[in-house]
Amino acid sequence: MTSPLLVVDAANVVGSVPDGWWRDRAGAATRLRDDLVEVAEQGLPTLPGPLDVVMVVEGKARHVESVPGVRVVPATGSGDDAIVDVVRANPDRPCTVITADRALRDRVTALAATVLGPRTVRRPR
Repeated sequence: MTSPLLVVDAANVVGSVPDGWWRDRAGAATRLRDDLVEVAEQGLPTLPGPLDVVMVVEGKARHVESVPGVRVVPATGSGDDAIVDVVRANPDRPCTVITADRALRDRVTALAATVLGPRTVRRPR
């Protein structure tokens, strides 16, 4: 059986907490990626692991690399479009998207994905 897919809108999750992320966008995305390794292994309270985690990055975070447990997808254009593409490429698989973006939420739920908010994966610092 294939593990459920968790697609993370990195810019939205990183931007959900005013912790100075704007001074080092790539560093903030790297910290999120590293936190997501545990999520990939353990899952979430409403989504048991293991999970296949895909983190979509854009802009100055585009050079963050994948690590075991978290595949990083750099958006060549819109991060939202890249997230929709990942969901669309997995039509027969349980898929959850982490974002607070309402327009993106509407786009991915139309493709049968579930949506959870950024606090679901955001670790307090």
